[in-house]
Amino acid sequence: MYCIVDVETTGGVKGPARLTEIAIFRHDGQQVVDSFHSLLNPGCPIPPFIRHLTGITEEMVQDAPTFADVAKDVLNITEGAVFVAHNVGFDFNFIQKELNWLGHDFFRRTLCTVRTSRKLIPGHPSYSLGKLCRSLGIPLNGRHRAQGDAAATVLLFEMLLRHDSQGLIPRVASQVDDHS
Repeated sequence: MYCIVDVETTGGVKGPARLTEIAIFRHDGQQVVDSFHSLLNPGCPIPPFIRHLTGITEEMVQDAPTFADVAKDVLNITEGAVFVAHNVGFDFNFIQKELNWLGHDFFRRTLCTVRTSRKLIPGHPSYSLGKLCRSLGIPLNGRHRAQGDAAATVLLFEMLLRHDSQGLIPRVASQVDDHS
């Protein structure tokens, strides 16, 4: 299993910055089998630069759940899965920081679609999500929003799986429920 993740935040990983949105697609190596998405109330102001970049305003998140409200959902949907993201260090470290603040240890195997793309589909002038998706013909609706970026990363990940003749992407044995 894989979980393709994207988050939007009030700033960088270091310091007090908080999550404002999270999207997670659970993928079995063939297709998306579950998903989770939520705006999040960060409990702090959203800086003007971030509001302009993401379009997420304080009015949009004022009645949204806090990360503490959705932490169990995040833990459950990512359980036993490789954590996949475009620039995985940012998304993983942010979620890990938020979960650590709540007293949870959070460890997952990670896979970065930036690094994997550079190895499996070399020669692109840019590996930013927007430019890479444009050059590969991957639709990207809702740029700098967690659900749109995560959905595009799912399509990129599926393309990488198809191109992975080198075995760079860890293959997780399919788990089949047999209730007969």
